[in-house]
Amino acid sequence: MSDALTALPADALAGSGLPATFVALGRALAASVLAAGWLYWKRTPLPPRAALPALAMVALGCVIGFPWLTSIALRTVPAAHGAVLVGILPLATALFAALLAGERPSRGFWAMAIIGSALVVGFALRQSGGSLHAADLAIFAAVLLAAMGYAAGGRLSQTLGGEQTICWALLLSAPLLLPVTGWIAWHDRARIAQASAAAWSGFAYVSVFSMFIGFVFWYRGMALGGVARVGQVQLVQPFLSVLGAAAVLGETLEWPTLIFAIAVIATVGLGRKMQVKRG
Repeated sequence: MSDALTALPADALAGSGLPATFVALGRALAASVLAAGWLYWKRTPLPPRAALPALAMVALGCVIGFPWLTSIALRTVPAAHGAVLVGILPLATALFAALLAGERPSRGFWAMAIIGSALVVGFALRQSGGSLHAADLAIFAAVLLAAMGYAAGGRLSQTLGGEQTICWALLLSAPLLLPVTGWIAWHDRARIAQASAAAWSGFAYVSVFSMFIGFVFWYRGMALGGVARVGQVQLVQPFLSVLGAAAVLGETLEWPTLIFAIAVIATVGLGRKMQVKRG
């Protein structure tokens, strides 16, 4: 969320010149190099075995699943459209916070989360003529995986810390990412070699900020404020990403998109006032 203004637009910018799967998996591999450097610098001991299931969920949901599915979806839908769909993430995060982190949101909290999510689904249906397309379903699947990773990582960060949580999840993913990304790079070497500087700048951004630095602060915030409550901050992402898509990619800022984004954000203030009991 620290880079909500430019994350999806930068992802789309990278995907404009680089293969979508290379962007999705390659950025995680690049971030794992940064993670290894940080862990070595801090002389960090290995995580306890009890942390491995949560780290695996972070790796599957946030390191691999969400970037891969959203990069594929952004081949066929505008970044602004995808950004509004991702607005359903706070509700999914609250669900997983209740399941995995032992949090108990109040009825008012659930009501605000459901209203915001209903607006997102309504926007998707309106944009796609009354039915969901494959790209919409890919983004919704990405949202579920990310929510799982957020909840598991947010709880683990309370004991392991935000830095170690994302760093170990990245390293856990590296043995899988290295051969797959290497094969993609070899298979699409001609396209990768011809990629523009703008595409590589987008790739660098999502590797360093979206995949590494942003997650450090995100998990630290969840450890301090609770998964469900801090997760509601994601409701501002649609508006910020819509602005970013217009500024970075030159996408047309349509009034219906802006209105839906503002309506979703309006639930943030109400939702943050609702009680959430932490287990």
